[in-house]
Amino acid sequence: MNTPIYDFLKKYNDSDTLRCHMPGHKGIALDDKLSELYALDITEINGADSIFEADGIIAQSEKNMSSLYGSTATVYSAGGSTLCIQAMLAIMKQEDRCIFAVRNVHRSFLNAAALLGLDVEWIMPNYSGSILSGGIDRLAVEAALNSSEKPACLYVTSPDYTGKSADIASLAEICRRLDARLIVDNAHGAHLAFFERSLHPITLGADICCDSAHKMLPALTGAAMLHTSRPEYAYKLKPAMSLFGSTSPSYLIMASLDLCTRYISEHIRTDIAENLECIAELKQCFSDSLLFAKGDPFHITIKAAESGLCGSELAQLLRENGVECEYADVELVVLLMSPMCRREDYVRLEAALRAAAHSAKRYSVSENKRLDMKLPKRAMSIRSAALVPSEEIPVDKAEGRICAAVNVPCPPAVPIAASGEIIDRRCINIFKSYGISTVIVVK
Repeated sequence: MNTPIYDFLKKYNDSDTLRCHMPGHKGIALDDKLSELYALDITEINGADSIFEADGIIAQSEKNMSSLYGSTATVYSAGGSTLCIQAMLAIMKQEDRCIFAVRNVHRSFLNAAALLGLDVEWIMPNYSGSILSGGIDRLAVEAALNSSEKPACLYVTSPDYTGKSADIASLAEICRRLDARLIVDNAHGAHLAFFERSLHPITLGADICCDSAHKMLPALTGAAMLHTSRPEYAYKLKPAMSLFGSTSPSYLIMASLDLCTRYISEHIRTDIAENLECIAELKQCFSDSLLFAKGDPFHITIKAAESGLCGSELAQLLRENGVECEYADVELVVLLMSPMCRREDYVRLEAALRAAAHSAKRYSVSENKRLDMKLPKRAMSIRSAALVPSEEIPVDKAEGRICAAVNVPCPPAVPIAASGEIIDRRCINIFKSYGISTVIVVK
């Protein structure tokens, strides 16, 4: 597959043109190790196209990506899935839709809701031991959407941080029947379109979704994509993104997305198949000692507490054995792999995991306290609470106060109390269990 953005950057650098334009580094790095990256870092010069008004090399690359995902339209983001989430919600705001969201959203959703003045109606998942993951009750979703007096949309995070996926096809059917829109934060699922059977939200019926390419594909941090399956939204994606995005997007990030099209078209399916085999072998090696959460195989999520271990301790022992995990708490350890991993990576991981599990202190399951998750009471809108004067106080003194800014364990940045909600004793206990000692409240 052709790579128009990357090819343009190489040709321009090779032309030895005098750079009387931004950026100020003029293609010269301050460290030799970065020289090749600086040389390809440009701005919107003649022929380089413009991300929010794309009709040249960026538009060509986006069409390539759209053809790979089978979307009606796909556009690039150099501002991560955060920019895509802002754009998705802006389009829903333009249609005056009531926003129903499953609670385990990323903080970028809450920040977008504050900026757009959205009143969110929450659907609580059936949590399974932490704030990261939970099942979505189809009946609860249908009841919520039916309760809306105006057109609605359903916002779902899938896969979640542990790799657990919602039943997108089933949720899409409900939304179609009720004339609601299904929008999906698929930040952790850019690779799902290229399994033997596509599990990507667009394939399964979502109206709009975002992918963080940098999480699961060989793209630079900040690279993301916004897809739609609906022709009437195709022209709305760019204007909605331009409300929030920088007018100086990184061409290095866009070039990495461009190169991903070639990788996807030539290699990803083979790489996925090889990795799935390695992951299955790894899990089999520990079948008698560790429990793994079900979901996307590339999220190797160890249910540490249920395995009789402390996840945080296990992560530290892995670190001492040369492995850095994606996330860990008392309950879970998330080891995030990708199609770019090789067999030798799994050999190293198996050795480190074996050593860590052998050294870890054993706990009984009863010693690990389950989190009591219920929706806090709302006192103010998200926007009002986020934009009024606030103060930072110790978490132990926060009972009864209104949450202003969202304070979350990051990653995964899932809210414990959202802006405008009253912090109760249950919230305080959860804050403390995640090591959060202060919170920002309405003054």
